[in-house]
Amino acid sequence: MDIYSTIKDKFPLKTVVIIGDLVADQFLNGTISRVSREAPVFILRHENTNTVPGAAANAAVNVASLGGQTILIGLTGADANGKTLIDGLVSSGVDCTGVTTTPDFATTTKVRVLAGQHYAARQQVIRIDYENSSEISSEIKQKLRDELADRSEITDAIIVSDYNYGAVFPDIFEDARAIAERRRIPLIVDSRFRLTDLSNATTATPNREEVEQILGENFTAADCSELRSQLGLEALLVTNGNQGMLLCEKDKAPLKIDVVGSTEPVDVTGAGDTVIAAYALGLASGLSFADAANIANHAGGLVVMKKGTASVTADELLESLRAAETTGSSTTAG
Repeated sequence: MDIYSTIKDKFPLKTVVIIGDLVADQFLNGTISRVSREAPVFILRHENTNTVPGAAANAAVNVASLGGQTILIGLTGADANGKTLIDGLVSSGVDCTGVTTTPDFATTTKVRVLAGQHYAARQQVIRIDYENSSEISSEIKQKLRDELADRSEITDAIIVSDYNYGAVFPDIFEDARAIAERRRIPLIVDSRFRLTDLSNATTATPNREEVEQILGENFTAADCSELRSQLGLEALLVTNGNQGMLLCEKDKAPLKIDVVGSTEPVDVTGAGDTVIAAYALGLASGLSFADAANIANHAGGLVVMKKGTASVTADELLESLRAAETTGSSTTAG
């Protein structure tokens, strides 16, 4: 079965469980009207605030928009942002029955202020993060583990999306690893700061900055291959922004995948979530690491041309793949 048939026919049959940190991404839009008399700052006249799923929640939305079935396991607070986040997820087709809501937890919220003058494009001027500071109780952790166990027999892949807000802890990661090993399904990891603590998964999708935290600047493909081995992964997929991707697979030469589309992105917010969603669906559907990475590369190239936290549809992905066939693409060993 070719890639096109896989996306059209197999993606809708696959279920991906996503464990991770749920974030409410808020975009506050306004117009700069004048300079304040109180201080040398602009006054922003608020127009609207839009709240969309971010982080692990965004990965779940992208799995759904690509046609897959997605089950989300994570935490929200019993607050307005948590309710808005869940509403957005449900409307996007995400199964939220595995999401735990607790009054002891504040929903992590990232507010991006977008400002501009009348009839001008809005630009992000500041981001304000509201992060949960409470420890997650042992009872809540056990509930999250139970939610994963309850769905262990129906999932075709597991994504661990760790933004260091507490939902990914050692016991639940080991549970996920054991399920993946027993069921022989892919376990895909994305971790903002703790990739070395989440070893022996199937594969991982760090970005360049995350790899630099481990290897330092100016790392090479050979360094990434060594990192893959140290982490006990079958494959390591490094996303390099407008320089494309690097796939390091066990017993194979590193594969450089050129960027798709423009090298000047509109907005990179949440691009990694789109990449891991497409990559996971590809692997769950039986594609090779290289073919799944190719799909993920196209999905990432599409989403960075959209404003804000966004998703990609299966039709958009298919169109991008067909367009690349006519122009000639983009993967080289090196």
